[in-house]
Amino acid sequence: MIRRYCLVASVAGLLASCACNRDTRKRIAVVPKGQAQLFWQSVHAGAAAAARESNVDILWNGPASETDFTAQLQIVDSMITQRVDAICLAPDDKSAMVNVVERAAREHIPVVILDSPVDTQAFVAQVATDNYGAGVMAAQRMGKILSGKGKIAEVAVEPGAASAMAREQGFEDGIKKDFPGIQIVDKRYGAADRAKSLNVAENMLTAHDDLAAMFASNESSAVGAAQAIKSRNTKVKLVGFDWSPGLLDDLKSGLIDSLVVQDPFRMGHDAVIAAVDKLKGATPKRLQNLPPRVVTKEMLDDPEVQKQLHPDLDQYLK
Repeated sequence: MIRRYCLVASVAGLLASCACNRDTRKRIAVVPKGQAQLFWQSVHAGAAAAARESNVDILWNGPASETDFTAQLQIVDSMITQRVDAICLAPDDKSAMVNVVERAAREHIPVVILDSPVDTQAFVAQVATDNYGAGVMAAQRMGKILSGKGKIAEVAVEPGAASAMAREQGFEDGIKKDFPGIQIVDKRYGAADRAKSLNVAENMLTAHDDLAAMFASNESSAVGAAQAIKSRNTKVKLVGFDWSPGLLDDLKSGLIDSLVVQDPFRMGHDAVIAAVDKLKGATPKRLQNLPPRVVTKEMLDDPEVQKQLHPDLDQYLK
């Protein structure tokens, strides 16, 4: 009886220990704007890499579309209800996400904002590209390839998408300040959708047959603009933003002049690390701006560019 009691006690102790270990392993929700784009897959891989390093679990879930902020609200609400330990959120809309971010803060769940800002201060850190600066970089490239003169159009994302709005504002301010000979004659929104971006790009090409160039402020906008230029067989130059395999092919072929690229892998990684630091009692740097990079055809063989453009997704997302 004594040996049997000891065995039962030992098993009970082991189960209690396992439960304790399970309870102490932190769970961090990572909620992107969308899931389909390569950008968000790279963010996911970076978050997974940080989770491995820090011995935490991530709960990855986001809406199918970057414009579906209602679905994103529901996802964040669900994460709060599940009592996750922290949330890393890329807000689909800077205003619509305020209530859930503030609710999480009230319930003592720290929130790290990534990619796009939100209209509240109830977060512990923000990890994002310097989007305004990226727009200025795009303006400088545009001014160079047009020798400071010509008519251009913008394929924008959508009102409320704060990161894209900052890029567009930086681009417009940069053109106005440094290149008075360049006129922005049209700007239309592609709603973060490739087909819609193609449609608005085609409409602008039809409306302005003397366009010299276009600026597209995210991946879907750049894809749509590139397809429109290709289908029209026009010599309109294109400065795009972000990348995908198709965009890199168009860059290699010369259809796209240049792409302003971010580092989404590092963004996902550093956001999770900031959440982990907060959970450990540290104070992460509140505003963490990641530098963008202008990539041209000639730069594609640079090892640092290759590393940024081709993170090992399979290693982290299997």
